[in-house]
Amino acid sequence: MAACGMKRTFATVRSYKLWTATLLIVLAIEWAGMVAAYAWGFWAHRRINRVAVYTLPPGMLVFYKKHIDWVSEHAVDPDKRRYSDPEEAPRHYIDLDRYGSYPFDSLPRNWYEAVSKYTEDTLKKHGIVPWHVLLELRQLTKAFREKKKWAILAHSADLGHYIADAHVPLHCTSNYNGQQTGQRGIHGFWESRIPELFGEEYDYFVGKATYLVNPSREIWNVVLESASMVDSVLALERQLTERFPADEKFTFEMRNNQSIRTYSRPFAAAYQEMLNRMQERRMRQAILRIGSFWYTAWVNAGQPSLAELADEPMPEELRLRLEAMDQAWRQGRPAGALSDCHD
Repeated sequence: MAACGMKRTFATVRSYKLWTATLLIVLAIEWAGMVAAYAWGFWAHRRINRVAVYTLPPGMLVFYKKHIDWVSEHAVDPDKRRYSDPEEAPRHYIDLDRYGSYPFDSLPRNWYEAVSKYTEDTLKKHGIVPWHVLLELRQLTKAFREKKKWAILAHSADLGHYIADAHVPLHCTSNYNGQQTGQRGIHGFWESRIPELFGEEYDYFVGKATYLVNPSREIWNVVLESASMVDSVLALERQLTERFPADEKFTFEMRNNQSIRTYSRPFAAAYQEMLNRMQERRMRQAILRIGSFWYTAWVNAGQPSLAELADEPMPEELRLRLEAMDQAWRQGRPAGALSDCHD
């Protein structure tokens, strides 16, 4: 009887360990999917900001090329800040379909008019990316006018991130991760997995930055373009899933010593072609617009000579802020409610 009892105990322990291990794997997969769905993905954001530097005129290009690694590396700071700043999440998206149907005329484009009509809390609940882009533009213009090197770099990196996010269709709908249509996971698939697989093959010759007479109209055009693509993003993935062999849609890859379930390369390639390389087109458009917003801020500041900026070390305040941001990011839990993560 004792031996039987011990066998049952060992069996229970083995079952519990197996269940625990399975649960951890599932949670790891879900968490990886949530993190990947935050934005373009670290690779794409860095590439977008880096290439945007080369759209700039000579009066800006020398300065930006000197600091191209910083502007590229810190393109992902806004995503990292989601782990330390509860106000960060709504700056990355806007659920336009919460405001009626395309072109969403019920939503005022002016921030103060929109607040008066819907309240600031409601706007933040559904995302504020176009308005935050304009705020970053003003801050970058101020940094240029005051010739503050590190403020210029920080606001350039951040502005690039938010403009890139606005080019993602799934950043402009309440069905941001296919959760309303049984397509959960499509967010990270569209904006992270596909660019990471095929982004080295994309064409990044996009032309030169231009001055934006009306930046507000420009960024609203961006989010309206993105919103107009949502139906195709969802419908074509569903069509492909229906005809693609079920056991070939996903694969497992090792990441950080963990086996992660992700979309297979053949499925990703087929989806990209069905979308007529939409990810490449949106990255190209984001690159040119980022350069144009940077250029517009510089012109509006009076086209100051950037060669005169002192090669000063990073201010201690900024260094400490970045260190705190990185520490919170490594701990791996977003600030604020999980429902605000737009995953």
